[in-house]
Amino acid sequence: MDKIAVYQLFLRVFANKNTNNTIYGTLEQNGTGKFNDINEEILDALKSFGITHIWYTGVIEHATLVNSEDHPQIVKGIAGSPYAIKDYYDVNPYLAEDPSNRMGEFEALVRRTHAKGLKVLIDFVPNHVARQYRSDQKPEGVKDFGEDDDSTLAFHPQNNFYYLPNKPFVVPDGVHPPVAFLDPYTEFPARATGNDVFSEAPSINDWFETVKLNYGVDYLDGRKGYFDPIPDTWNKMLDILLFWAGKGVDGFRCDMAEMVPAEFWHFAINKVKEKYPQTIFIAEIYNPQLYRYFLDFGGFDYLYDKVGLYDALRRLIEGHGDAMDITRVWQRESGDFSSRMLRFLENHDEQRIASDFFAGNAEKAFPAMMLAATLHTGPVMIYGGQEFGVKPERAEGFQGNDGRTTIFDFWGLPELQEWLKGGQSMEKANVRHFYERMLHFIRDNEAVHSGHFHDLQYLNHYNTHQIYCYFRYTENQILLFAYNFGKEEEFDVQLPEYLLPSAQLMYMPVFHVGSIAEGGSKVKVYLGENSFKIWQVYAAE
Repeated sequence: MDKIAVYQLFLRVFANKNTNNTIYGTLEQNGTGKFNDINEEILDALKSFGITHIWYTGVIEHATLVNSEDHPQIVKGIAGSPYAIKDYYDVNPYLAEDPSNRMGEFEALVRRTHAKGLKVLIDFVPNHVARQYRSDQKPEGVKDFGEDDDSTLAFHPQNNFYYLPNKPFVVPDGVHPPVAFLDPYTEFPARATGNDVFSEAPSINDWFETVKLNYGVDYLDGRKGYFDPIPDTWNKMLDILLFWAGKGVDGFRCDMAEMVPAEFWHFAINKVKEKYPQTIFIAEIYNPQLYRYFLDFGGFDYLYDKVGLYDALRRLIEGHGDAMDITRVWQRESGDFSSRMLRFLENHDEQRIASDFFAGNAEKAFPAMMLAATLHTGPVMIYGGQEFGVKPERAEGFQGNDGRTTIFDFWGLPELQEWLKGGQSMEKANVRHFYERMLHFIRDNEAVHSGHFHDLQYLNHYNTHQIYCYFRYTENQILLFAYNFGKEEEFDVQLPEYLLPSAQLMYMPVFHVGSIAEGGSKVKVYLGENSFKIWQVYAAE
């Protein structure tokens, strides 16, 4: 059953009980969540909530200003970006009660999670590393990235980095670290920046704190690939994946997977699955033209559905979308393709639903979230705090005030802290109750977790730009879903007779308060503004 439910748990903020929340606050001022904070009580709560997989975000050691030699000019924020990896073979010391036993504390978290019947996912960041990458925990015989590079060459298939010979790296204008430093950061020769910037002078809007890794693709010669013999970076990255799989990690959310050649993924995923066949790989990809290739050839189990369903639903929530865009999404992702798309409305990259940059209110997203979770049989994801309507309202550090929870600085989430203390407002409790009901609904109804899908837009004459209706069905169950993303409407839904068990039917509400509707192949529906209803269809006796 593929209907997995992923919970993205950003360790640094999730269980942080410190309520200080000082902008650019230090670890001592603002505190942090730790491995040991994710105790049995929290894991039991997530399991009963309906979660199957926990994506522990920010595990692998990254560049930071906490007890570190990392230069402040190439670290974003105080805590640092979890995507500027400093040592692929280590975990962040500040996440441990005893930093000298940090790997042991992570391994204990994996065991606790597994003991509750939950799976563990972590980030795999293959495209770039921190500018001052240096592994002090690598296994014996493993060489660091760049250790054997010829830095006089802009490109060589066996180099780990891309170089700009005879040019020094230039720190972007506008970088003003929140801590003092003596000497400016130096790098010679400069190396290409993570987001494919082949210049010694990236901008402040680039991923200037990272260095692009070389997978044997010559970007300065039409992206020509040199994959035979196997590039050194491929073997290094395969070793890293096997290292973490060997520690009990069940899967990887692969950061910016499309920036790494599919040939590498084909090589690495097959090798990992030879030894650990149940490992799952989730790709962050934003180019729909690459979806099929990265699934079929690359070997990914799931892809982000950001450019498709997320963007379409966000427009509808904000009041300027078209429900027919949903039809276009499933048409493009037809067949088994759609079941392999990970659906979400929040993650660490996107603005929080309740923020003033998005919906302004967590409940406004309920219809869209239910649609994302039930449109097809694929997985669904919730970002930690989404179920409490987390609402960022001010700058939290490097990111500024942008409607997101900071990934660069130490911070606490008041909405989560209330829950951890056992107290909650009625409004927050209602939000969590909706998500809990939704997660159990998708697991308990076979039409959702393993049934077929039938779009009803083409059969009907209602306002298809604001209303969206569909069937999910198996031989044993038929569910009718109706959504209204506009003002209140009363309308008829014409149903495909060949799918229905008889001419006389009963429509039993299964997720809303309402009366039983009786009729044949046409149902009269009333939906309030921005609302939805779900019925189970029965043959009338």
